[in-house]
Order: sequence, then structure tokens, then C-alpha cells
Amino acid sequence: MAQLGRAPASGAGGRGFESRQPEITFLMALNIGDAAPRFRAAVVGGGYEDGREVSLEELRGKRVILYFYPKDDTPGCTVQACGLRDAWDEIKDRAILFGVSADVPKSHRKFIDKFHLPFPLLCDSEKKIVQDYGVWVEKHFMGKNYMGIERTTFVIGGDGRISAIFRKVKPEEHLDLLKDALAAKR
Repeated sequence: MAQLGRAPASGAGGRGFESRQPEITFLMALNIGDAAPRFRAAVVGGGYEDGREVSLEELRGKRVILYFYPKDDTPGCTVQACGLRDAWDEIKDRAILFGVSADVPKSHRKFIDKFHLPFPLLCDSEKKIVQDYGVWVEKHFMGKNYMGIERTTFVIGGDGRISAIFRKVKPEEHLDLLKDALAAKR
């Protein structure tokens, strides 16, 4: 009886095949108490020189907020960003806040300038950070499926551990949730 096995890849002898399917990696969802995934990304605005890279490691010992949003200068993202801008005096001394999207630096600069945003935005055009944080997800709109960023916020303590997560947050509710998390002693 013949033994069944894997077909050899092309060029390995025989008439095998190579899969052209993309590799899919399934990550466990991040939870409160987990170590925050490290990142290094170009930053725009917020007192940083545009294009300078910032990493989570260099922020160790400080409370960090990463708020992931789908796209610069879209209605929901603008509501969320302007809410943070309007409450900046209440936030700025309690944590270092970064907005994160897959937009390029030029788009971030236009968004910051148009709405006078006082906080920095991280550029994740390669989508590494959004994948590491589990917010690059399949979305559904008007009968179509596509990949995009799920509006999610992570509060990271000075020890590098996640102290709060707001998934699928509504732009209008984001600020109140964030203020509550920052009021908590962590």
C-alpha cells in the first residue's frame, strides 16, 4: 500500500506544488495584565520632530495610551481626536498619549494641523503595530468585507503591562472611558 505524504514543492523532484496562500497568524487577544507588545514607529506632532522614531521601551516607567483609529480626517476619527484635544489639559500630565493608524506621515501632519491636535500620531503604514495589538481585523460595511483598524484603546502602565482596554469604542464615549481609566491607581 502506498504511503500518503506531503507533495514535494516544485523543484524538489516530481510534479509537486507550492501553496500561494498567504500565511495567516492567529494571535491571542491581549488582556489586562498582559505585557504590551513592543513597538518602534515614526511619530508626527506632539512636540516630537516629525519622522523621529519612538519606542515603547524608551517610555518605560511612564503611563502610555495607544488609541488606534481607522483613518485620519474621517468623521468618527475626527470626533474622537477632537474630544481628546478638548480635554488635553486633563490628560497630558497623567499619561503620554499616541494616536495610531496606518496613515502616512503627510496625512498625519495634515490631520494635526487641520484640527490643532496637541498630541502625537504614530505611523503604522506597514501595519505591524495594529497586528501586534490585534486591532487589524476583518470589518463589514454595506455588504462588503475588508481589513481595517478596529477602534481600540490600550492604557499601558509604567511597568509595561496593559492596565485598561477599550475595544470597539464609540468616538463619543471614548473620552469618559479614558478619564475613568486614568483616575484608577495603576
